[in-house]
Amino acid sequence: MKLLVTGGAGFIGSNFILYWLKKHPDDYIVNFDKLTYAGNLENLVSVQNNPHYRFVQGDICDAQAVRVAMKDSDTVVHFAAESHVDRSILDSTPFVKTNVLGTQVLLEAAREAHIQRFHHISTDEVFGALELGSTDKFNETTPYNPHSPYSASKAGSDHLVRAYHDTYGLPITISNCANNYGPYMFPEKLIPLAITNLLEGKKVPVYGDGLYVRDWLYVEDHCSAIDAVLHKGTVGETYLVGSMTQDVPNIEIIKTILAIMGKDETSIEYVKDRPGHDRRYAIDWSKIHTQLGWSPQYADLRKGLEKTIEWYTQNQDWWKRVKSGTYHAYYEQQYGGK
Repeated sequence: MKLLVTGGAGFIGSNFILYWLKKHPDDYIVNFDKLTYAGNLENLVSVQNNPHYRFVQGDICDAQAVRVAMKDSDTVVHFAAESHVDRSILDSTPFVKTNVLGTQVLLEAAREAHIQRFHHISTDEVFGALELGSTDKFNETTPYNPHSPYSASKAGSDHLVRAYHDTYGLPITISNCANNYGPYMFPEKLIPLAITNLLEGKKVPVYGDGLYVRDWLYVEDHCSAIDAVLHKGTVGETYLVGSMTQDVPNIEIIKTILAIMGKDETSIEYVKDRPGHDRRYAIDWSKIHTQLGWSPQYADLRKGLEKTIEWYTQNQDWWKRVKSGTYHAYYEQQYGGK
């Protein structure tokens, strides 16, 4: 298999590349990434000299660059996206441009190149929110009801992917995943922000009352789910990917992190809630389990958190460079800013 991976220098994309080259060493990967603030080639130092891996810097909105990067590939795995809700509230423009227009550019190039599989990575946030305390869960037939500029832009990209399948016969699959966590996650999101703040002796900010509920998915489990979809999934189908079997509020996530790290609740700082904050997400991942035989290895949230805390504790140089912004010097050194 020859894969074009978009956004492969980001959190999930880089974990996917590391996973794939280890699991499928005979395959080839082209990593196409713009290297925005959340892209970090340090994540991929261990494979940068692998003859089965190549990095190409480029923007998915640049049609010519996309066509060149996609040449000779038979599979596209599309991670590239603006993904932080808070940033989308401050400025939605890059989210619409990258997530909607960029996806359309990729789809058109994939159609022209006769790509054998276009796999689109999406989010459960496109479905809106569920009632706190309910037993309802998102599934593959849940109507779309996005509440933030980020989730609206991802919903738009999902619809485009399906449209290219229905209109042009492009062989696509889609996975809508839960909130990922794990190594190499940019420390602006809840779990890595909490861990790194505690390692720095700072407080952990918690929105509102802290009772917001998310489904949490360890990033390696997400990678194995994509593997299952690419090898066993049905063209044209969508698969929801989660790992939780019961609701765990954000404040309980933070308290678990505190307990693992030997801290007490004085390290919690409640902050003003963000606008349009979805109350609860929960995923019914029975379809990918029953049809493709996939199950998460880190369904035990504490186990996944312990592994994540261990990684951030042992890789403080990485996240300190990320937090300070000095990791951009690595790009200049490796690629001369090109």
